[in-house]
Amino acid sequence: MKTVTILYCILALLLSLSVAFFQYYYKEKQQTKISMLLFFLKTTSLFLLILLVINPVIKKTEIQNRKPVLALLADASKSITFFKEENNIQNFLQEIKKDKSIQEKFDLQEFTFGSELNPLDSISFTDNETNISEAIVTINELYQNKIAPIILLTDGNQTVGNDYEFITSQQAIYPIVFGDTIAYKDIKISQLNVNTYSYIKNKFPVEVLLNYEGKGRVASQFSITKNGKTVFTKRLQFSPTNNSKTITTNLTSNTEGLQYYAASISEVKGEKNIKNNTKNFSVEVINEQTKVLILASVMHPDIGALKKAIETNKQRSVSVYLVNDFKQEINDFQLVILYQPNNSFKIFLDDIKRNNKNYFLISGVNTAWDFINKQQLGITKKTINQTENYTPAFNTSFLTFLQKDIGFNQFPPLKDKFGEVLLSKEFQTVLFQNINGLETQQPLLALFENNNQKSGVLFGEGIWKWRAASFLNSNSFQDFDGFTGNLVQYLASNKKRSRLSVSAARLYPANSIINISAFYTDKNYKFDSRASLEIHIINTKTKKVTKIPFSLMNNSYQSEIENLSTGEYQYKVSVIGQNIHKSGKFKIKEYQIEELFTNANSKKLLKLSEKAGGKLYFKNEITSLKNALIENKSFYTSQKSIVKEQYLIDWKLILFMIVGLLTIEWFVRKYYGKI
Repeated sequence: MKTVTILYCILALLLSLSVAFFQYYYKEKQQTKISMLLFFLKTTSLFLLILLVINPVIKKTEIQNRKPVLALLADASKSITFFKEENNIQNFLQEIKKDKSIQEKFDLQEFTFGSELNPLDSISFTDNETNISEAIVTINELYQNKIAPIILLTDGNQTVGNDYEFITSQQAIYPIVFGDTIAYKDIKISQLNVNTYSYIKNKFPVEVLLNYEGKGRVASQFSITKNGKTVFTKRLQFSPTNNSKTITTNLTSNTEGLQYYAASISEVKGEKNIKNNTKNFSVEVINEQTKVLILASVMHPDIGALKKAIETNKQRSVSVYLVNDFKQEINDFQLVILYQPNNSFKIFLDDIKRNNKNYFLISGVNTAWDFINKQQLGITKKTINQTENYTPAFNTSFLTFLQKDIGFNQFPPLKDKFGEVLLSKEFQTVLFQNINGLETQQPLLALFENNNQKSGVLFGEGIWKWRAASFLNSNSFQDFDGFTGNLVQYLASNKKRSRLSVSAARLYPANSIINISAFYTDKNYKFDSRASLEIHIINTKTKKVTKIPFSLMNNSYQSEIENLSTGEYQYKVSVIGQNIHKSGKFKIKEYQIEELFTNANSKKLLKLSEKAGGKLYFKNEITSLKNALIENKSFYTSQKSIVKEQYLIDWKLILFMIVGLLTIEWFVRKYYGKI
């Protein structure tokens, strides 16, 4: 008891004595035995009353023995059921709990874990997720200042959470391996990339990534089939050191329409999981039979260069006419090239505008700009009677279709009448005008798309020199002809196809990593690697929205989504900056991804035990585990002194005594006439 409290108690006693003395002895002439009794009753009741207010406390020191905690963590996920290890885990727990030596040395604490850690009341092995890392972290936090080795009963297969192999644990961890420890061979198709579109009679690339897990060398055969017929096959050899193969091949698209293919790798002896040996894919084959008409006011070398470049693709044909000699229908052609138009083109331009026909206008020194300016094409040029040379400068921000810079700034200049170009409708600039080394923002080659009509304009003649210069630079016409082919392909196409395709399964197993791939093309339906894509996923029940960007991987865009609960979802894939999107649905089923595990992951558990200062055991080594725990001197009982504060008085008893004493005093005084 504190000194100040003792002083308070002494003062309380003195005060009680003083009050009682003043009441019963001060100025009292006759002292009787009754006065002494009343003096005692008053002193005692007042003292107890003041003592009740003081409420004195005494401190008591106790020594406690603290056993180390032995945390038993049992995996309660469905993977244990798949391995048929439920009884083995329960028997193991019972063997540990009933051992008297373990009970004497440790304070046993039992837990189960799946998606989260819970105290063990009963274990049913029905949890849909396995988060080993979260269970270990929680135990470390729970027994932060205690000795608490962890016994981890699990198959080592984790479906969610951080990789437990790299966790830093303050407590020693003793993993006990349950499940099949045999490492089965597994050969699988990890990834498949293919262009969504192809043109008839053309070849399209297919890229397949294959992986092998297992010991020893194995041989397998990879094949691609269509309608049950093999269109590609290759014999492959795998080994533990040579366990990855990338197969790239080109398939010919012979039939128009949507074509379905299956890529598969034959199973090897001893392989248990063959669900990942096959992937299906499809390609839409487009019939690109394109007829191009060149209407010219004059004959020029440009016309021959264009015809040769366009007809490099055997699916295209070019017909050349002087404007006054053409007697056919414009509607027989997918694209009309107007070469240096003049007044004679009036009837054909009217036909083009009336039928919303695609066209490509090429101007030059013989172009009648006064006539063109009156045609309401959205293209005007205020010219003077003077010519100018225009060198091309490639627009690196051009996005309409994928076109690389083929050395345009090294090409000879084009010649056209000098003047300012005015475009009154939305356009995309492919090439800018460069005049005497000064790059301007005036377009040299521009493209338009309005009301399902595509058009383009090239301000200058002399494009035949570009084809010659391209050959001198690369010893091939391929670059220039490819550039011309891209222009014609874009301008000649009226058919609306989706430039964005999304590959997503309709069903996913619960807790699996959901891989969604997207394929985005330019307006020529060639893969465009410059875009930014993102996906919005909406849970149809909770309305929770998840937004994830795509990553560019090889020849596709990939997105990995984790930790989605079971249920139905809607998704929308959008191209940022473009009004292009694709929607769909998928469902996450109840069955577990853990069904796909063919063996316990003892390797990761071994690394975990070594890093955490424990040791790996198998389910039949319980005796060795118990001996190791009992003999380990680092798991010791510690003593701790605890100072407890205890109230000296029981206020209920004291209050009862005060009431009793005051009552007796009152009755005595009443009886003897002291009141």
